Amino acid sequence: MENLKDIHIGALVYELVNEQDITMSRICRFLHSTENEILEMYSKKSLDVEILLKWSKLLKYDFFRLYSHHLILYAPIASQNKSGVQSKLPQFRKSLYTREIIDYMMELLQNKQKTTKEIINHYGIPKSTLNKWISKYR
Repeated sequence: MENLKDIHIGALVYELVNEQDITMSRICRFLHSTENEILEMYSKKSLDVEILLKWSKLLKYDFFRLYSHHLILYAPIASQNKSGVQSKLPQFRKSLYTREIIDYMMELLQNKQKTTKEIINHYGIPKSTLNKWISKYR
């Protein structure tokens, strides 16, 4: 979870390719790319969303969820729309924490890496939510 603060998607894709032992020829065929283009993708900190979607399908892994978790943990809570205009885009609740995030917070507390107050301040998790997690998962 620590790497969610600074995501290097190319390195993560490379790591998963190695774990799954997928051949370069299969990757090239699937992505319609050359070997050099694939190697270049591994070195990039960010990738085009269409390319990332293809990687997600090939590797059967939701790389976009890494960014969603980043937003949950590090993006400030949105205040009311200042212009007063209602957006036509779907609105998502920020407070949907996954089990991985909860486990990460419990690990931070258990290993004394952060106090409850530090977690509340750093990640913006409500005190009542954190206390519920502590009583339920500790």
